[in-house]
Amino acid sequence: MDLLKQKINNDGVVLSNSVLKVDSFLNHQIDPVLMKAIGEEFAERFRLDKVTKILTIESSGISPALMAALTLGINVVFARKRKSLTLVKDLYSAKVHSFTKNETSEISVSKNFINENDRILIIDDFLANGQAALGLLNIVEQAKAEVVGIGIVIEKSFQDGGELLRNKGIRVESLAQIAALEDGEVKFKEEVLA
Repeated sequence: MDLLKQKINNDGVVLSNSVLKVDSFLNHQIDPVLMKAIGEEFAERFRLDKVTKILTIESSGISPALMAALTLGINVVFARKRKSLTLVKDLYSAKVHSFTKNETSEISVSKNFINENDRILIIDDFLANGQAALGLLNIVEQAKAEVVGIGIVIEKSFQDGGELLRNKGIRVESLAQIAALEDGEVKFKEEVLA
């Protein structure tokens, strides 16, 4: 997706060989034009899969998930990382380790919002080691629903999450695949393969 790659090149900040900061357009301040295009791209890629709901994790996955859901005409459910007074029983829960924050948290979804009749599309902002995706897959499995695929805004292909998920037979659609973060620059997978 060229618009996303341009935004990464122009506004993304390489903090290290493993960390890309995109808070100016994706996960702190949100570019609505870019997010609309991202949602439309995910909707197009999964249009024939009869998706009934999109599942994501708070908070950075909500914007791309919402835009895709709007285009597909379906609902978004997001897994909460923090307990609330209204989310205390009848939950699907899973442990998730965050690469960026280097912490493990428990995510939860109400059993009222996902069931065995659902065909779930998982959407998230980043794919690094795959832990968030595995946690969301665990929740879908607990609900006995079906996962049609995973949509990722930015995949760090140099980390093992994408390979891990694809080796499980899961369809992963990434809008931008980063092969390396070197010398302050982003190298996209197709550039390295060319």
